[in-house]
Amino acid sequence: MDRPYPKFTVTEKAERALRAGHPWVYSDEIISSGSCPDGEIADVYSRKGRWLGAGFFNAASKIRVRIVSRNSNDRFDEAFWDRKLRWAVDYRRTVMGEDFSACRLIFGDADGFPGLTADLFGDVLVTEVLSLGTDRLRPLLYGHLRSILAGHGISLRAICERCDSPLREKEGLERYCRLWDGPGLLTGDRCEAVIRENGLEILVDCLGGQKTGYFLDQKYNRQAAARIARNRRVLDCFTHTGAFALNCAAAGAASVTAVDISEDALDFARKNAARNGLTVDFVQADVFEFLTEALKGERRNWDFIILDPPAFTKSASTVPDAYRGYKDINYRAMRLLPRGGYLATCTCSHFMTESYFRQMLSEASFDAGVSLRQIEARQQGPDHPILWGVPETSYLKFYLFQVV
Repeated sequence: MDRPYPKFTVTEKAERALRAGHPWVYSDEIISSGSCPDGEIADVYSRKGRWLGAGFFNAASKIRVRIVSRNSNDRFDEAFWDRKLRWAVDYRRTVMGEDFSACRLIFGDADGFPGLTADLFGDVLVTEVLSLGTDRLRPLLYGHLRSILAGHGISLRAICERCDSPLREKEGLERYCRLWDGPGLLTGDRCEAVIRENGLEILVDCLGGQKTGYFLDQKYNRQAAARIARNRRVLDCFTHTGAFALNCAAAGAASVTAVDISEDALDFARKNAARNGLTVDFVQADVFEFLTEALKGERRNWDFIILDPPAFTKSASTVPDAYRGYKDINYRAMRLLPRGGYLATCTCSHFMTESYFRQMLSEASFDAGVSLRQIEARQQGPDHPILWGVPETSYLKFYLFQVV
């Protein structure tokens, strides 16, 4: 096989992972290597000389090679990247249907774009890039995405780059948050978008909100929670900009209390409640302290509690601490609920595995002296596809229970 790319030979362990579908080669898995500039394409081979794929190399990263192709006929020209973008967008058109205008267009390795997240909020595209090779392609990718979306009737008003994660430093990249200065696009230091979700009109802070401004992965989980919220007294913990609270209020909840530590997030939540003519009691507080005080005061004001916390762990080393945090809030919520009440609870960390999360819930319910009657077990929406062989893409675990 005559190929123009530097050759990297990897261990049997790496070969097994790559053949199973995982796209990463770690630094300690490389046996021998050619000379390759950072951010350029390198070929990966087994010790027996079998070609395993091609991907971006970066000597500054613990992940030395990130696979972008397993087809030896691929050439990494403009047509290649355009084709991959069209596949990703066409997939969302198929699985999201009428919700296409507010969805995740690119989900990193699950779409073959290492480190790239691209969320569509109406006529605004919000991106995050966490790998060097993909970072160098940004102008090309943005141009093609604009063209592809125009073909679907969407003319982008702005492209917001949320490239402020500390993970960029591990790739040797600078951190920033700004509007992409492309022809005909919005410039400045502020960008908001309005989207539709489950019949609601939601204002999104694309530059100032958490992550890409709004958590699209819970869209259908919020719909599931809303189905049982009618005539119930709802407590939404870690509400951020109020998404679960608003879905429940719109579904006819008797009352909704929404708690978050960020006053800035609550400001947007209040705007969204007013925009939709909904009544929600927003409370600025640390959720752990709020639940603790509610228990001390023997408050039993709610019969449906929603726990949607941020990721308590972003590495394997902190999972034990995260486990205790998840158990604490779930235990307190179970104690606060009356018999027959309802609980929605989740984790958005892939390090908190399904089995570990279920174990935590079992222990919390035992300590609280209650039983859990499972209604639904759900994951992220289909616009955040789970790629088998890549456990990192399966990160959101969401449960609905009746507490009995």
